[in-house]
Order: sequence, then C-alpha cells, then structure tokens
Amino acid sequence: MKTWKIDPTHSNIAFKVKHLMISTVKGEFGAFDATMQTNGDEGFENAKVEFSAQIATISTGNEQRDNHLKSADFFDAENHPELQFTSTAFKRVDDENYQLEGILRIRGVEKPVTLDVEYSGNMVDFYGNNKVGFGLRGKINRHDFGLAWNAVTEAGGVVVSEDVRLELDVQMGQQN
Repeated sequence: MKTWKIDPTHSNIAFKVKHLMISTVKGEFGAFDATMQTNGDEGFENAKVEFSAQIATISTGNEQRDNHLKSADFFDAENHPELQFTSTAFKRVDDENYQLEGILRIRGVEKPVTLDVEYSGNMVDFYGNNKVGFGLRGKINRHDFGLAWNAVTEAGGVVVSEDVRLELDVQMGQQN
C-alpha cells in the first residue's frame, strides 16, 4: 500500500460557471487537502481518494462575489465550512486516462459524481521524492447540492448557469 498527499503549492482546484450565459467566471479554492491510497503496483486503478476544500478560501477575483458565494445563498460557509469528496471507484480507461467515481458532499448534500482523470506522469523531484500529476475534469449541477440561488434579468435571461465545470490539476507526493 502506498500513500500519496497532495502538494498544495503545485496544485490548483478550480471551477467555472457561465454568467448571463455569455461569459465564464472562474474561481478556485485556496486551502484544500487530498490523500490517495494505491495498492502498491505501478498503476492507480482501484486507488482510494479523499479530498476536502475550505469554503472560506473561495476566490473568484471579486470580493463581493466571493462573499456572496460563501453566504447562505450558495455554499453557506458558516454552517458548512468545507466540501468533501470520497472515491468509490478509480477505473483505468487506458495508459493515461482513468475515471474517478465518488461521493461529493456540499452543504451537507451528498451526490455521486464522475470525473475524467488524465495521468500526467511520474517524476522524482530535486529531493528524491516520488511525485505524480493528474488533471481532473467534470461537471456538476449546482442545484443538486442546494446551491440554488439565481436571478433573472429584465430580458428573461438566467444570471448563473446550473452547470459548474470542475478543473483540478494536482501533484501528489508519495509518503511511504
């Protein structure tokens, strides 16, 4: 069994959502943690992954919008300070691609999600530490998790899309 920890200095946990259905707003979490357990062979199939992100560290580059996202209209950071993900399956598609299935918990609501995972490679760093990289992509419907605030423009347009694209680029370091 091998244990891997996320390297937060060399990882990015981001999301994208359409605004007014004509532009995309990007955001990210500044504080997060992840652990991956593998069975010790060369591949990552059947790995167990746990991930969490601190809602208070959400950043979109706009303080007013960030505060709104942290409010009860969206994430309700006061009552639900973190989101969590626990894997249920990590399946090999081919040499460089996997599918990661699991349960995502936001605002106390748990829903299954599937993420496409691209294996970016393995490298030993300057200090002799074994590192691996992954790019994860997926999409969720924010309404499924109780993030249902919305408004309609005078012309009848939706302000915030229901679909949220997830984009995680992570580096993991072997712990043992």
